[in-house]
Amino acid sequence: MKKIISLFFLFFIYNLSFSQELLATVQVNSQQLGGSNQQAFKALEKSLKDFINNTSWTGKKLQNFEKIKCGFALVISERDGNRFKGSIVVQAVRPVYNTTYESPLVNLQDQRLSFEYVENENLIFNERQFSGKNLTDVISFYIYLILGYDADSFQAMGGSQWFAKAQQIAQNSQNRNYEGWNTINEPRSRTILINEIINPNWNQLRSTIYTYHRAGLDNLFNQDQTSAKKVIFDALMQLKMYENSFQQSYFFNLFMDNKSDEIFNIFNSGNNGGIILNDLKQQMIILSPKNIDNKWNKWKT
Repeated sequence: MKKIISLFFLFFIYNLSFSQELLATVQVNSQQLGGSNQQAFKALEKSLKDFINNTSWTGKKLQNFEKIKCGFALVISERDGNRFKGSIVVQAVRPVYNTTYESPLVNLQDQRLSFEYVENENLIFNERQFSGKNLTDVISFYIYLILGYDADSFQAMGGSQWFAKAQQIAQNSQNRNYEGWNTINEPRSRTILINEIINPNWNQLRSTIYTYHRAGLDNLFNQDQTSAKKVIFDALMQLKMYENSFQQSYFFNLFMDNKSDEIFNIFNSGNNGGIILNDLKQQMIILSPKNIDNKWNKWKT
């Protein structure tokens, strides 16, 4: 997947306990529709922003600085009355302890967005059943995905309850004649992604996500970076077990797409202590071959 340009500039005051509600930006782009009624899309943008930021997704009320910063960008390419088609970009970041740096957690583009919407209608989510219009289902799915990723990065397997809610939404959305939920002929569907995350076969990747962030990144900005880099190195080397199975995994390839820049920069400083960087280089060449020339071969081993 091509790198997605960041939708927002990042600044965050860090709170050690992981946050479970959102501080979201929302953009709705309808330029492809030409002279279509822009007011309807402004109303949609506002409705989505209010829906995402004002719904209690976890039952906790948090101050803004405690919330997860994320962005949703919808590009509308087709309209037929109250029916719309397009794509959505979803992003979320995680603060790194004692810094202003924020690490990408979720950064994906879903090309199979379709929904029904009437201007100024109330957006209501019911986790027990499909909405009938698909918009709140898609958005709510990605909200719980973000919550799961965030929790996993602060506590080992901490996102399981939120991933379970995302999986329930995917199950509710099956056979509803909307693209993006199928497990057949849609290799990067929402259902495939959440099923892989929940699948115990990918528990090592979830464990790596926790160790990488909590024991690695959160200690990387100490004066001595050696131990933190060793933790990140060891966590990434644990992914060797997926060398023969990662090619078709949406979950795994999403992780590599989101983290390749960060991984490269961490070990490109030349201050890597006793790490055998060539071992990591060889593994990254296998696990992320698209970055061989622009990243891994540039490491000085």
